[in-house]
Amino acid sequence: MHEKNLRLRLWTGQETVLIPQLFFKHYKELKITDDEAIILLHLIAFHAENNDFPTPNDLEQRLHKTNNEIAIQLQRLLQKGFLEITQGVDGSGKLFEKYSVYPLWERILDLLESNERSNEKVAKKNEEGKLFTLFEQEFGRLLSPMEIETISMWLDVDRHTPELIKAALKEAVLAGKVSLRYIDRILFEWKKKNITSLKQVEQHTQQFHSKTTIATTKTNQEQPAPKVPFYNWLDERE
Repeated sequence: MHEKNLRLRLWTGQETVLIPQLFFKHYKELKITDDEAIILLHLIAFHAENNDFPTPNDLEQRLHKTNNEIAIQLQRLLQKGFLEITQGVDGSGKLFEKYSVYPLWERILDLLESNERSNEKVAKKNEEGKLFTLFEQEFGRLLSPMEIETISMWLDVDRHTPELIKAALKEAVLAGKVSLRYIDRILFEWKKKNITSLKQVEQHTQQFHSKTTIATTKTNQEQPAPKVPFYNWLDERE
């Protein structure tokens, strides 16, 4: 039992080879075969042992593959851009070659960024789809091709966010003026006043209502408090 514990301590005391989990999660997505993945893992292990340029013979001692099969897979990894051969200089100034898996880590990062952009694009399309559905609900009918094009231009050309367009639609509904012309005027005025967030929309509307209420109260203090009027964006003047 004591001898077994010694062997166990010897085994656990061995240096470990660190492999990013992202490699295991994404190497299939990068079209790296299982055999190629094993080669890459062994190259990383050799690097940890201070052997940066193992030969096919070195790899053959650890793999169930022939020297020729290993050489072919190394060549494929180089051709696919997952592996490269670089040069270094040793302590005596002598040049030497070594394998580098740095291109592999770059490809994984590129893949993650691409997936993130793809997810953002899908989320954006879903949000825009909900926007068109909301307009159809408020209009009580399907949108015409011209109306769809107008809303698309608000998004793609004017760069209004779906949230801001929804806020403009809400303003139009509250004012009882549900039309694209009225909503377009709201968005135009907001852009002119550099209003780009829902918080700025609320502040602008509150300021208008506050000024209107004060002015009306001063004119006729004995009369009951009037209803706060809606902001009529079509009457906006400089």
